[in-house]
Amino acid sequence: MEHTRDSGPVVTKAESGAPDPEGGPDTPASQLGEIGRQAGRGLRWSVLGNMVMKAGSFAMSLVMARLLVPAEFGIFAIALAASQFVIYINDAGIIAATVQWRGKLEEMAPTATVVAITSSTLLYAFFWVFAPYFAEMSGSESATGVIRVLTAVNLVYGLTAVRSAALLRRFEQDKLTKANLVGFLVTAPVTITLAANGAGAYSFAWGQLLGAVATGVLVVLYARVKVGFGLDRAMAKKLLVFGLPLCVTLGIEGLLLNVDSVIVGDALGAEQLGFYLLAFNISSWVPGLVGTAVRYVALPSFSRLAEQGGDSVSEGVQRAIPLLLSIVLPFGVLLGVLAPAVIGFLYIPRWEPAAEVLSFLSVLMVVRMMTALVVDILAAMGATKATMWLNLGWAVALIPSLILGAQVGGIRGAAIAHAVVALVVAVPLSVLTMRRAGVVLGPVVSALGRPMLGGVLCAAVTVTLVTVISDGIPFVHLAVAGGAGLLVYVLVVVPQAVLKQLGSRVTGLIPARSR
Repeated sequence: MEHTRDSGPVVTKAESGAPDPEGGPDTPASQLGEIGRQAGRGLRWSVLGNMVMKAGSFAMSLVMARLLVPAEFGIFAIALAASQFVIYINDAGIIAATVQWRGKLEEMAPTATVVAITSSTLLYAFFWVFAPYFAEMSGSESATGVIRVLTAVNLVYGLTAVRSAALLRRFEQDKLTKANLVGFLVTAPVTITLAANGAGAYSFAWGQLLGAVATGVLVVLYARVKVGFGLDRAMAKKLLVFGLPLCVTLGIEGLLLNVDSVIVGDALGAEQLGFYLLAFNISSWVPGLVGTAVRYVALPSFSRLAEQGGDSVSEGVQRAIPLLLSIVLPFGVLLGVLAPAVIGFLYIPRWEPAAEVLSFLSVLMVVRMMTALVVDILAAMGATKATMWLNLGWAVALIPSLILGAQVGGIRGAAIAHAVVALVVAVPLSVLTMRRAGVVLGPVVSALGRPMLGGVLCAAVTVTLVTVISDGIPFVHLAVAGGAGLLVYVLVVVPQAVLKQLGSRVTGLIPARSR
């Protein structure tokens, strides 16, 4: 495949010499504005794609919860923990290194491709051998085969790493979205068909593997990066100097997200792990929908801002963090308060034990999304060692806390440990690393006041109505208590001018005779 456009840094209006109404052709304002527009387009596509994917995944989970028993979910959770850990370190940081590369993509693509493929192949070979020990350590030896199938997904990711990065670098999230949707259209029917025919946890593994292959083929076709292999040692060293610290960071992040499955499985067995996995998956809906979309654009956007120098990154952070928290906080509050109603409404009675876990994992959900943004910002600035220390400090505090929590309080205790460590350790470490990287956070603190007040009032209203409504019907709790809590949050957090503007638009859509 031949290049059909330049794969170097994004060409803005200012760089091409086109007139720009925001300033002269070379002003920082024009460059910042163009980056913002490109990132906004990419974010819209990412959100749209994730909405469709999450809706499909949700529907599939409802079907699978009726086809499989909790113990089979637990076996899959063990395999997923192994696979998700590998995926974070799979490419040796090559995707991030490619996205923030300051030169031309075609110069480094052959070397980057070789490094990514080599890394993913060695990791897969290691986990093929290590799979029985990992399964036994997690409390279910029958997970060995599922681990070996599911971790093969990472071979596909290694083959397509540079091509995926090229699409991210050019803000072509629409093409990534289309590729992922096609992959899901393969995953869903394969998974459900296999489960209906008694494949158990293997149905998840084979469905995801075949879906990844379909997505990978389209990514290669869309990327328009010439397929080539080569190894420039100086280039490889430069890529790894940037990528390996970030790889360690992401590896620790993978550990943070999946070590609980190993600990819960070992301490409490596959059935309890199945309940825990269901709750964790529900708590991941918003990160999967909004967080994944944000991460698709955060690294390339802040990389371009870092190139501008000056206060560009700080200004971007001061906008991004309050906005992201304002979006995710009400979902965290409502999910935490209404966890029993969510489980009761969506799933059959045998899954009720997952509710007590979900209440606390909703706290982790909010923190995860904020720290993920911090990691991407630091990586874009080249501060990959800072990201490593952030996640390492979190992991050192989390692992013993999870072990103690699971032993003392079961799956509920593990969830409480996760939430407490996230708030007490991860949040302060995120603030510290950002300040040391030179990001000015003062305006961020003041901008968070309104969302935090809205979150407190949302929780108070929702809890009060849940207590008052005694009929116990999950849908009523969700509709009345959840709806009222969300309304209060919106009235507190969204500026009145914006609400009036939205009201005017809605009124304008109503025919005159209907008013």
